Amino acid sequence: MLFIFITIVIDATGLGIIFPTLPDLIAETSNVQLGESKMYAGYIAMVYAVMQFIFAPIIGGLSDRFGRRPVLLMSLFGLAIDYMIMFYAPSLFWLVIGRCISGMFGASYSTATAYIADISTKENRTKNFGMVGAAFGVGFIIGPAIGGVLGDFGIRIPFLFAAGLSFVNFIYGVFVLKETLAPENRRAFSWKRSNPVGAFIQIVKYKELANMFVVIFMYYLAGTAIQITWVYLTKERFAWDEFDVGISLTIIGVCVAVVQGALTGIFASKWGDVKTAYMGLVMFVLAVLGIGFANQGWMLYALMLPYAFTGLAGPTIQAIMSKNTKDSEQGELQGSITSIISLAEIVGPVFMMALMTWTTVGIPESERVYGSPYFAAAVFVLIGAFFFHRAMRNRI
Repeated sequence: MLFIFITIVIDATGLGIIFPTLPDLIAETSNVQLGESKMYAGYIAMVYAVMQFIFAPIIGGLSDRFGRRPVLLMSLFGLAIDYMIMFYAPSLFWLVIGRCISGMFGASYSTATAYIADISTKENRTKNFGMVGAAFGVGFIIGPAIGGVLGDFGIRIPFLFAAGLSFVNFIYGVFVLKETLAPENRRAFSWKRSNPVGAFIQIVKYKELANMFVVIFMYYLAGTAIQITWVYLTKERFAWDEFDVGISLTIIGVCVAVVQGALTGIFASKWGDVKTAYMGLVMFVLAVLGIGFANQGWMLYALMLPYAFTGLAGPTIQAIMSKNTKDSEQGELQGSITSIISLAEIVGPVFMMALMTWTTVGIPESERVYGSPYFAAAVFVLIGAFFFHRAMRNRI
């Protein structure tokens, strides 16, 4: 558990480091102004998600066949190579290549969550999935702050630092990471099952989880609003610089880490997974509506803690699904979940960026609607809440 926590912290730190300057690097390599680079950012995020969509079931299947350790180590080394490519990227094409590699090896998330399932009991599984979210939160505490500071020395410097972190994580794993999947729980690798189409075919097998897959899709589709538009929202509407953006993401990371790391297990043990998930979904709707309507920068800070409580939903929903799946199929399930998430993150960035572009670019300042992606996110979460209610009413 400690290694996986540290691994995800370092991975999230590497990702968080590049957030404050990635939009500027996209603008630089595409030779356009920051505001005009929105759609490029959306397409690059889509490419990343497409690669995750393709490789998540493959990596999940490989981890069920060969074990978690070799797959995780391979992914960590691949991410180090990816960040170096992005550091040197002379054009938008090479930046896209870097994001492709990042998406391919970033699909190891399914292996990391399967690793958590291996070492968890039904009693502490929700808490442990919450720790995964907390690890991301800690990474986003450290990463954006470092990225905001390093960005002052050059928009590419954060990528070099992220490469170093990933390589250190790889070396750490070589000496520390233990295998958790017992040989008797492994299964043969199958291309029929370990591909995006096969993953969706396998989803049909989990008929009792059908509504939950819709919830996962809507939850992460809504989440792309913040992931992809936050830097543009804060820079264009409130004139924040890289340091300001880095600090804001750091504070969000602190809030998420506190809620998911310290409170998810407490809420789940006191209220149960279902009520905890409902709370997360309700807070999601309220938080994104607040961000969408905010007209002062300080309002975003006021909404960060309420937004952090949206993180209660993800771990509890995943825990509910995991508890209804056999131990020998955890990697396959997590691969299918990651494919669903990736599908949401294929559609989401382009949709959210197109919506933001349509409501801000070429429009008088007084008529711009910077919050349009966040209003759409609220609608998606409400749809997800409806399907979650159906699942709970039908007892999954």
